[in-house]
Amino acid sequence: MSRNILEENDPTSKAKIHTSQQAKKRLQKRYAKEKRFRLIGLGAVLVAGLFLAVLLATIIVDAIPVLRQHSVTVTVPLNAEEIDPEGKRTAASVSGANYGGLIKDFLREKYPNVTSRREKKALYGIISSSANLTIQEQVMANPQLVGKPLQSEVLLSDYADLYFKGSVSDKSKIETAGIASPVGTEGEVKILSTSNDFGKLLTEVKQGLTVQLKEIERNIAGQNRVLTRLQQRKTAIEQSLTSASETEKAELQKRLDQIEKDKAAAENLIGQNNDKAADLKSRISTAGNSLAVDRDISSYIISINGGKVKVKQVSNTEIIGEAILPLSSEQDSQNGQWEITKISPPESERQISDKEIIWLDQLQAEGLVKNHFNTQFFTAGASREAEVAGIWGAVVGTFYTMLITMALSFPIGVGAAIYLEEFAPKNRITDLIEVNINNLAAVPSIVFGLLGLAMFLNIFGMPRSAPLVGGMVLALMTLPTIIIASRAALKAVPPSIKEAALGIGASHMQAVFHHNLPLAMPGILTGSIIGMAQALGETAPLLMIGMVAFIVDIPGATGFAQGFTDPATVLPVQIYMWADFPEKLFQQKTAAAIVVLLMFLVAMNAIAIFLRKKFERRW
Repeated sequence: MSRNILEENDPTSKAKIHTSQQAKKRLQKRYAKEKRFRLIGLGAVLVAGLFLAVLLATIIVDAIPVLRQHSVTVTVPLNAEEIDPEGKRTAASVSGANYGGLIKDFLREKYPNVTSRREKKALYGIISSSANLTIQEQVMANPQLVGKPLQSEVLLSDYADLYFKGSVSDKSKIETAGIASPVGTEGEVKILSTSNDFGKLLTEVKQGLTVQLKEIERNIAGQNRVLTRLQQRKTAIEQSLTSASETEKAELQKRLDQIEKDKAAAENLIGQNNDKAADLKSRISTAGNSLAVDRDISSYIISINGGKVKVKQVSNTEIIGEAILPLSSEQDSQNGQWEITKISPPESERQISDKEIIWLDQLQAEGLVKNHFNTQFFTAGASREAEVAGIWGAVVGTFYTMLITMALSFPIGVGAAIYLEEFAPKNRITDLIEVNINNLAAVPSIVFGLLGLAMFLNIFGMPRSAPLVGGMVLALMTLPTIIIASRAALKAVPPSIKEAALGIGASHMQAVFHHNLPLAMPGILTGSIIGMAQALGETAPLLMIGMVAFIVDIPGATGFAQGFTDPATVLPVQIYMWADFPEKLFQQKTAAAIVVLLMFLVAMNAIAIFLRKKFERRW
């Protein structure tokens, strides 16, 4: 015991404790743990940053194509007898003409060989259904155009626009070396070549069929596995039937019946795929002579003598195809004067057909197709047609909704915070109020939507899907955030400031409103704007009050005050609706709308930082 006391009082003994090998190892171990912790933290930040960068990059890449849009110049004769038979030359007299028919006439004149009803429908579909409204607006704005030919730029349809953006198909050239000799100029056309040009094409078609065969065989293997699992389940249920009660037997029998139906469907599908596989094997084995080119493999288009021929049958020496654009003559075409174009993916997997691609290429070759900035996305309202849908209606609805939210939540929230922090007595009632405010900040937003549905719509009978109701619902949701942030800002002001004001004769209210509140205002504004930014991104509560409705008109078109009660939607709900549409252009517009919403959020946070810096006071 005495030796231990001596060692404790001996400074050299303490030095030995901290400089021994065990102490150095402990120190190294501690430093290693700290280094690992820092590396893990840095890794977590880098991984989170990587995911965020990938997310933003994906959204931006999808959104960029929306900034550009393609239109086509059409020339339509404004026949006075058809457009304005009364000869009044007023906006009202020319408004009811059949402008859509004029566009159809233009297309039929440009492609006279399109005769079947199905082909005409496809031809008319390359131009947007809004084209007639574009021409109508131009004529109504200037009725004196009647009687003259009108050149007008009208929008292409969504898939035609996507085609020119390279989003629906890929094209590549196949090298040729010989002289091509066409037989026929319209309908079925035969083309011969002096070189092995079509032998290369035959090999490519065979490879495409082989890929298709492998895909079908994989499907058959997967369906066989499903069939095996169904048989195993059937066997297990049949074994359970022997010891089951009468009630259980009825339920098990239902399951057996369903399994039998699933087995029959799987066997039928396997049979169909086996037939397809057998047909493909037969075609591939005889590919040395001739091979048909169907919709399930890449398409091949031959451009020759001013025409376009879609390949239907190919052999080593010749092709047989359909002239989509008639040939000007049957004369031989030298090497370099004709070409073979491969279009992928297969026509059966594309939303745009080979004929539509050829028609669009012809319009582009004539210089009628133009690529311009897509102002309509920022100036138009919602639409079922992807090429004309815009976000302006949602932006205006968002503005009205946020205006109501701010007008209600900011003064009420700040007033409640001042009362609770500076004037309310400290008792059980105020403690209960504070607890409930904190709890409300964590309540799911859809609960506020249900409250708005029950109170504002069902009890008070307010207009459905209007910014007024949406703003009130979002104000309820934002209030707890603003109250909590405002109380925290008031608490951060040093008590000495209020005490100094009271010491020189100011009343309690004067000390709070003249001294504490101005100093707390940066924090209050920051919390309020953050609460508004949170409300800006909300969708669930607005769905409950009907703001998911399809709204074409822009809110407030008849007057600013009417905009608060007009039917409207907001940006988050517009994004939610577009994301559910299958069209690819709507998916791209969804990404673009997300970018716009993010820019709003970034701007609001930047304003919060600016206000905090501007009004910040040091004490």
